[in-house]
Amino acid sequence: MTTSYSGGGDPARSLRLLWRDQQRPTRGPRPGLSVDRVVAAAVELADAEGLAALSMRRVAERLGVGTMSLYTYVPGKAELLDLMADTVLGEEARPDRAAGWRAGLELRAREDWALFHRHPWILELSPSRPLLGPNETELFEAVLAVVDGIGLSGAEMVLVVSLVAEYTRGAAQTAVGAAQAERRTGISDEQWWTAREPLFDRYFDPARYPTVTSVAASGAFEQPSGGAEYTVARARESFEFGLPRVLDGIEHFIKARGRPSADDQ
Repeated sequence: MTTSYSGGGDPARSLRLLWRDQQRPTRGPRPGLSVDRVVAAAVELADAEGLAALSMRRVAERLGVGTMSLYTYVPGKAELLDLMADTVLGEEARPDRAAGWRAGLELRAREDWALFHRHPWILELSPSRPLLGPNETELFEAVLAVVDGIGLSGAEMVLVVSLVAEYTRGAAQTAVGAAQAERRTGISDEQWWTAREPLFDRYFDPARYPTVTSVAASGAFEQPSGGAEYTVARARESFEFGLPRVLDGIEHFIKARGRPSADDQ
């Protein structure tokens, strides 16, 4: 998967667009396009085909206009990526501080998880550099607020929020990859295993791998419920198992230092 980075465009133009700090023409014909329409078309294209298919030309085709028309609204692809990412972050529900820090962090994780599945191309954008857009900033403010006042330092608040976000992103990377595998390879999980299992059995020696054999015999590798492809179901099961453990670890960290528990917030 190719990684793209936010903030690749001109900072002044990107931030002006992100915060919609633009002068609108007071004369002349009403424009047929807008920044929001351009971004919506780009998001639809990326949802359908991924970032590799995204270009100003393809977005223009989707809108039924000439490519040069887009540059009146968005200077280039780098700025467009920033706009797309910040726009979809606006879809996420904001955690409520009154519900407590644990509920707030869990909501943020589940909202991120759902967002990554609706817009898988987000996972192709590195999170190492912030967008500094309004939706990202508002979401960061909301999630920091739920861990404020529970005894963490400012640095610890950021680290706790990052821990949950990074866990969720990693789990979603696996789940989204599993969901896309059949579409991209043309081979279902069932077909993949049918072709390999008899061959692998020829090489697998239970005496050499007794723990794997015992775990398999216990049913650990059976198809999870839900009817999804095996790897997709496993990825979801892994996320659901891991998220409470991450939150348990944060709660233990708070309690070990004599700080309020989730129930006290």
